[in-house]
Amino acid sequence: MAQAATIAEIKSQTQTKMDQSIAALKNTLGKIRTGRANPGLLDTVHVDYYGSQVPIGQVANVSLLDARTLSVQPYEKGLAAKIEKAIRDSDLGVNPASMGDLIRVPMPPMSEERRRDMTKVVRHEGENAKVAIRNLRRDANEHVKKLVKDKSASEDEQKRAEGEIQKFTDKHINDIDALIHAKEQEIMAV
Repeated sequence: MAQAATIAEIKSQTQTKMDQSIAALKNTLGKIRTGRANPGLLDTVHVDYYGSQVPIGQVANVSLLDARTLSVQPYEKGLAAKIEKAIRDSDLGVNPASMGDLIRVPMPPMSEERRRDMTKVVRHEGENAKVAIRNLRRDANEHVKKLVKDKSASEDEQKRAEGEIQKFTDKHINDIDALIHAKEQEIMAV
């Protein structure tokens, strides 16, 4: 954080950064595979497009056919084979099948062991997000203490600000716990 002039600015910046941490966690959790198909699963797959590697979303439309099948519709006719190869070579463990210029990507059901592994990954991501939130709290409290030390704020204002920053932290930690719990339920649902 740059030198914030007031306690209100510190609180505002901290809240914004905590919200960004939650958004980043949601994005990460969206890419973790569950038993269901999700177009975001293919975001990490890159296709050779005239000599450069581009994300699949830039050369094809990825959508859901049904709960367990993705459809990939290339924007150019000649790309279907390259896209199919890129998906097959990815570490997703899926086997795409071409139907003319449409590529179907069925999601195989996950084994019980794989589901447990995925919940561990989800918990790990949640723990990383909590660490980020706590680091933001620490940084904000240090900035408030510096304002008191520089005589820009009183000790009463410091106590109030630290209490409010703790409330932000608690709220965001609870949000993370809720996201993790929901994702674990989604993964373990057969």
